[in-house]
Amino acid sequence: MITLEMVVVGAIRVAGSLPVLRWPLAGALIAILVDFSDLFLMNLLDLGGLGDYQAFDKWFDLVYMVSFLVVALRWVGVERTLAICLFAYRIVGVAVFEVVQWRSLLLVFPNVFEFWFVFVAGRNRFRPSYALTVRRTLFWFLILLAAKEGQEFALHQGKYLDRYRAVDVVVDWWNWVTALF
Repeated sequence: MITLEMVVVGAIRVAGSLPVLRWPLAGALIAILVDFSDLFLMNLLDLGGLGDYQAFDKWFDLVYMVSFLVVALRWVGVERTLAICLFAYRIVGVAVFEVVQWRSLLLVFPNVFEFWFVFVAGRNRFRPSYALTVRRTLFWFLILLAAKEGQEFALHQGKYLDRYRAVDVVVDWWNWVTALF
């Protein structure tokens, strides 16, 4: 059953994905922040819930990922090729996840596409002359893979955020920071 909360959060996620089509780096950062916003929205809204949150999140991740892919298809060389491969790999992972419903599987299929996109968009914005040789590509890919695996582990294997409401975490951090002063 589709709830009003699903419609509201889904509309926000779609709207948050669109800026990347005009401003790749800033738009990507906006899309990623909006992706995380549903953790707050589902704590703040009471419009019927999001149902199976993991499935809901994975489906709406596809919206921003497709917008990233549209931009990445304009790239050339290794940037484009690796983006396409990473996108396809993640899609396979999400499809398998939907069948088996085992969150730890997402460690095998991490969304490195997202990090790769932000890296290349940032490079294009700030250092367009920085050529991605095979060695540099491998170096940056391994850095991005390690970072993404850490995030995927925290979210899906360790399930560290499952024990918290996002709003409570912000309040706790605020209280900790303000107590320092």
